[in-house]
Amino acid sequence: MTRAFVFPGQGAQTIGMGKALAEAYPAAQAVFDEVDEALGEKLSSLIWEGDIADLTLTQNAQPALMATSMAVMRALDAEGVSVTDAAFVAGHSLGEYSALAAAGALSVADTARLLRTRGQAMQSAVPVGEGAMAAILGLDLDAVRVVAEEAAQGEVCQAANDNDPTQVVVSGSKAAVERAAEIAKGKGAKRAVMLPVSAPFHCALMQPAADVMAEALSEVEIKAPAVPLVANVRAEAVSDPSLIRQLLVEQITGSVRWRESVQYMAAQGVTETWEIGAGKALSGMVRKIDRAIAGKAVSTPEDVQKVIQAES
Repeated sequence: MTRAFVFPGQGAQTIGMGKALAEAYPAAQAVFDEVDEALGEKLSSLIWEGDIADLTLTQNAQPALMATSMAVMRALDAEGVSVTDAAFVAGHSLGEYSALAAAGALSVADTARLLRTRGQAMQSAVPVGEGAMAAILGLDLDAVRVVAEEAAQGEVCQAANDNDPTQVVVSGSKAAVERAAEIAKGKGAKRAVMLPVSAPFHCALMQPAADVMAEALSEVEIKAPAVPLVANVRAEAVSDPSLIRQLLVEQITGSVRWRESVQYMAAQGVTETWEIGAGKALSGMVRKIDRAIAGKAVSTPEDVQKVIQAES
């Protein structure tokens, strides 16, 4: 099987994620220690014993999810499975940073600091309550783009996440997104669900955050990844460090082209994805995008053992 490792984005966080891995694998514990040290605080305590409301804050959720994904990678590595056993890595939004850390393009410490900065910048780019996001279920990307254009009325309203053939997320000014939800229902959407997010990610309102990240990314070393990254904003493989740096900035205001990214990997012969880290959301999306791709979610010591046994 040709495999891709995929890394989850915000929304997958749960209290306790990665704890059993850290207890079972010293290399996984070392990831959490490294992230704690890089941030100068015990983020691991929040992840394992904290309050879900605090963990869900963007500035905490982003490095926490990356740490959990990297703990899984280190556990797999300890069992003899390397990132180079995959043909590609890809991540959903912040998961792109996890993918780059897994592929050795970014150090874990730099990734943790970048995601803390990214979370803070995205949170502060738009005053709370002025932006919103909504998931449109049952309309495809082209239909949702028409909805967003109609709803904008001089405000920002964009298709932000093209997740799978049945789900596209719109982002922008609160009133415009609320209009989009109503217009979508009138155009045959099964449902339009306002999302419980603290900021309107992946739209033009995030430009202040993109500016912050351009500066932050200019100060870290990015190496060529050990395996190509399928980038969110391009939906194709990239390996050049300077291009990766540029695309990580574009990603803040650009759309997450997840459906097309999975289709690209399928066209390159990928027949299996391993979802590395918390949750199973990406595996569900992959199944809706291409039923020929087998999806496995790897987040616990038991999951690690299961995929290792399947390999042998």
